Amino acid sequence: MASLSAVLLQRSSSRAREYFQLQRTAGGTVALHLERLHCWWCCCCSGGGRFGARAAHGMAASGEGNNHNGVVTGGVEDAYGEDRATEDQPVTPWAVCVASGHSLLRDPRHNKGLSFTEKERDAHYLRGLLPPVVLSQDLQEKRLLQNVRQLEVPLQRYMALMDLQERNERLFYKLLIDNVEELLPVVYTPTVGEACQKYGSIFRRPQGLYISLKEKGRILEVLRNWPEKSIQVIVVTDGERILGLGDLGCQGMGIPVGKLALYTALGGVRPSACLPITIDVGTNNEDLLKDEFYIGLKQRRATGQEYSELLDEFMTAVRQNYGQKVLVQFEDFANHNAFTLLEKYRENHLVFNDDIQGTAAVVLAGLIAALKSVGGTLADHTFLFFGAGEAGTGIAELVALEISKQGKISVEEARQKIWLVDSKGLIVASRNETLQPFKKRYAHEHEPVKDLLDAVKAIRPTALIGSAGVGRSFTKEVIEAMSSINERPIILALSNPTSQSECTAEEAYTWSQGRVIFGSGSPFDPVKYNDKLFVPAQANNAYIFPGFGLGVVISGAVRVTDDMVLAAAEGLADQVTPEHIDKGLIYPPFSIIRKISANIAARVAAKAYDLGLASQLPRPKDLVKYAESCMYSPVYRSYR
Repeated sequence: MASLSAVLLQRSSSRAREYFQLQRTAGGTVALHLERLHCWWCCCCSGGGRFGARAAHGMAASGEGNNHNGVVTGGVEDAYGEDRATEDQPVTPWAVCVASGHSLLRDPRHNKGLSFTEKERDAHYLRGLLPPVVLSQDLQEKRLLQNVRQLEVPLQRYMALMDLQERNERLFYKLLIDNVEELLPVVYTPTVGEACQKYGSIFRRPQGLYISLKEKGRILEVLRNWPEKSIQVIVVTDGERILGLGDLGCQGMGIPVGKLALYTALGGVRPSACLPITIDVGTNNEDLLKDEFYIGLKQRRATGQEYSELLDEFMTAVRQNYGQKVLVQFEDFANHNAFTLLEKYRENHLVFNDDIQGTAAVVLAGLIAALKSVGGTLADHTFLFFGAGEAGTGIAELVALEISKQGKISVEEARQKIWLVDSKGLIVASRNETLQPFKKRYAHEHEPVKDLLDAVKAIRPTALIGSAGVGRSFTKEVIEAMSSINERPIILALSNPTSQSECTAEEAYTWSQGRVIFGSGSPFDPVKYNDKLFVPAQANNAYIFPGFGLGVVISGAVRVTDDMVLAAAEGLADQVTPEHIDKGLIYPPFSIIRKISANIAARVAAKAYDLGLASQLPRPKDLVKYAESCMYSPVYRSYR
């Protein structure tokens, strides 16, 4: 082995010889490092590419491992030193070879721009490639924030941040983490909706994987084209129901990219472990089919067996390539597919639907928190949903499960406290023959009611929850009716983007004379009414899914259950303090979102361990500290 590796050393580039020197400084025997170099060479020659290099590089560059107290010292397979616990450990900017010079400045994972130290500039051949000044990361962040704030158009801010992510990954995430309340509406809803609508026009560099009908029968091969092999979270969409904007086809890629940016910034899941995917089966959007800049297949959507076979092949390929512990999050699938896919794969795959389960968890948490002001338990109140799609029925079912758990009654009994209104009016038993299966469980005995106002008057709910995507459907008459029934009506206008919201915060506070407990899907500015300032709560899924995903990852869960989703909702509600309630808030401030996510992750992981679904053993003694130590840190690393 030694002689063969010596020959390889002579034949390899100067960068490979640098690798040998770096490995010696990392510790270990010369024979061990020669063996690693031999493995690296073989992987590269056989097409292993960056993965082969990284696998050969191994633990020497990452400092990975766990201590005996259950708190990681470098995370599980932390190949790039991304976890918080590795902030003080030197790392090697490793790609196919040790990145240096021009290639290092073009590598977003390792690029530090003007923050490269004098020593690093000498060691990595950067002299002359950068201006002479050395800036701190904090100063870089300050300058970039000023630049972003000077842009008045939200889409321009979005594009500036995406450009930053493509050239300096750590600086992007530090900027987002430190300014999350200001920048969250830019990188996600509502701005991401406009970005998806114009994705073909603003397209610059591909992000994630595009799997179309052209790749049918070759999906495993496509997955293997992705350079990272240790994937932990996949967000996938088919683009048929992007936010409240409808079918955007292949241009829906903005959603998986945005969601995974939040997985990292808010939940601490490593960016190298995240994979955005768009499955392109065509589009029924006539404007896109006629658009010369449309980036997807210009054909009508595939349905039926063709669609089903493609999704089956995709799920099988994911499991074959990444194993059974990769979390697959379905995102913005149309109702007729969303429920079907979740039910079909949840028993044999690690799957999660944010539109159904994530939305449900964040709304349930808001309702639990609101009752701290209203009084009573969930079982003491009645809930009316405007919208009976995947979001509405998903929320309703999770509320029913929590009522069942709290009241120790059957789920069927708990559902009697929940009513739904769809496009044809109140869902009642007399409509059973024409209802979709997921709506039938909420078809109670009642005379038909055609519109929302009459339904409010007939049902007399404590809480009105909108998820229909019908803008301004919570009229003055509806809110006044809710206020006449309740001293503190709970009104949640959840539809996105802002134009689709059922009402504005100002309308809710004004028409209820300041008595409403209000939450919305999109952000609204504070409202002043009768000399009192009200801060609207945003029922944003970003409260739930990043922490939920982190909990699944750190526990090594192999399945997602309803009990784990309930645990996430309860964990979020517990973060709402009496001080928050006094301000009318039913969610904690986003400024502490990483603390919130760590606590949610601990709750989810604990439930996975309790249910025997966790594979990461032994169970850490302090799951909150363990979650915090596993979180991605965007602080620049020192390079050898």
